[in-house]
Amino acid sequence: MPLLRGRRRDDGGTKYQMREKMFSIGDDYWIETDGGQRAFKVNGKALRIRATLVLETPEGDEVFTIQEKKLSVRDKMTIERGGHTVATVRKALVSPLRDRFSIDVEGGEDMEAKGNIVDHEYSIERGGHKVAEASKRWFRMRDTYGIEIAEGQEDALILAITVCIDQMTHDVG
Repeated sequence: MPLLRGRRRDDGGTKYQMREKMFSIGDDYWIETDGGQRAFKVNGKALRIRATLVLETPEGDEVFTIQEKKLSVRDKMTIERGGHTVATVRKALVSPLRDRFSIDVEGGEDMEAKGNIVDHEYSIERGGHKVAEASKRWFRMRDTYGIEIAEGQEDALILAITVCIDQMTHDVG
């Protein structure tokens, strides 16, 4: 599923662009399709005890609530829908050569993210199969990276996982 500049393949997957985290909790930003259409808004909820972000449709309908869990051994964020946990993203304790995150999906097959997370060059896999890939190489703008999601995936969930990883690899300002 490589999507390198100048060699775009159309394998049925969906491509999005997201700005590198250059905000603090309380700020909002858009996730756009590769055509520049606003697909989802990440609404940073200010004045909360813990980091809370809401993934919304362009019309403002809540899709997922993303919350940071502070009192755990490893960095952890939960993704909730309607008050129920859908997925939990945990930073790996030991990752000597590559950054790794485990993604526990409630009622579904778990996933793993690995790669150079800080440089936004990573893949998300489920059962050894790549379900999404993120890369800054696809864009000339330094602060933007692309996310390509394989066909048949729940795009909003994969994007919420990407938002978690972005939050957990940067200091919240």
